[in-house]
Amino acid sequence: MSADVHPNVQRVIDAASGLGLDISPQRFPDGTKTAADAAAAIGVHVGQIVKSLIFSVDGRLVVAYVSGKNQLDESKLAMAAGGTACERVDADTVRTATGYPIGGVPPFGHATDLATFVDPDLLAYEEVWAAAGTWHDVFGIAPKRLVEASGGSVVDLKR
Repeated sequence: MSADVHPNVQRVIDAASGLGLDISPQRFPDGTKTAADAAAAIGVHVGQIVKSLIFSVDGRLVVAYVSGKNQLDESKLAMAAGGTACERVDADTVRTATGYPIGGVPPFGHATDLATFVDPDLLAYEEVWAAAGTWHDVFGIAPKRLVEASGGSVVDLKR
């Protein structure tokens, strides 16, 4: 591991490698915690930003990857996950389930296996940008590779 690579970022790089992906995370010192921050820092459309959202559906944690231009419809996520009640979870739950902080959750390499759902609007782009383990690090990936690597189901999730 390089001395200038955050341990979380190295874990994401290693997880990607294990999936046959070669990613090149980029660091933005001013942060990429929100979709708007990330889009501005990278210089892309906000729709190209992958928002990683962790929710509890009937008590089971799931992850949704939503285009930065969209808001998640919690009832659609619950239905996609085969449940009825969808609730936000706190930052500690996100970190425990994924191993990463809110704003830094990557699309793979989580601490636990989570059912995954992907916003089809992400597939409209040649490249999307996802968190690489911290609020400051992101990487580009083809949306189809994102779906494959995350094991996600593509379903309508937007409000």
